[in-house]
Order: sequence, then C-alpha cells, then structure tokens
Amino acid sequence: MDMVTRVVAEKPVVIFSKSSCSCMSHSIKSLIGSFGANPTVYELGGLPNGQQIETALLQQGCQQLPAVFIGQKFIGGAKEVMSLNLRSELVPLLIRAGAIWL
Repeated sequence: MDMVTRVVAEKPVVIFSKSSCSCMSHSIKSLIGSFGANPTVYELGGLPNGQQIETALLQQGCQQLPAVFIGQKFIGGAKEVMSLNLRSELVPLLIRAGAIWL
C-alpha cells in the first residue's frame, strides 16, 4: 500500500495495468494522452512486487485493472474514466491535477 501511495503522490496521472487488460489499458492511455497528458503506467505483470501492488489496489477499492489515479485520487477503471470523458469532466480533472495545461 505504501508503494501505491508513494507512486501516486509523485505523478499527476498513474495507471496500474496488467497484460490481461491490455486492450482497455491501451484505450485509457490513448484517451488521456489525446488531451496532452503523459500518464505514468505500471505493468504489474512485469514488476517483481506486482502481486503485492495488485493486492494493495484491491484494498483501496479497485475492482479491476486498469486502475487509474488522477491528482492522487483513485478514479476507477476504464468505465469510470470513459464516463468522466462523456460528461466532459475528464479534462478539468486533468487540469486540476497538473497533468495538462490549456
């Protein structure tokens, strides 16, 4: 849990992903990137402590990967990020987090 908190505190947008959810992760990375943000992505399958991080994410309420944090706040997965975008709430959130400037 400390690793998740530390990593999320250091970057405006963090995505935790796994190869099993690569299609949705790619879609979310592309969506966020299309606004000019550069998310930090951690592929849990390639990390030695990936299973521990996934367990910590589950304890924080993450139901499935990808797990997206914006401005040190857990946003949710792909569905939640896409919903924010459809409601025109994603860009203001990215701006407040310092991930993009307009």
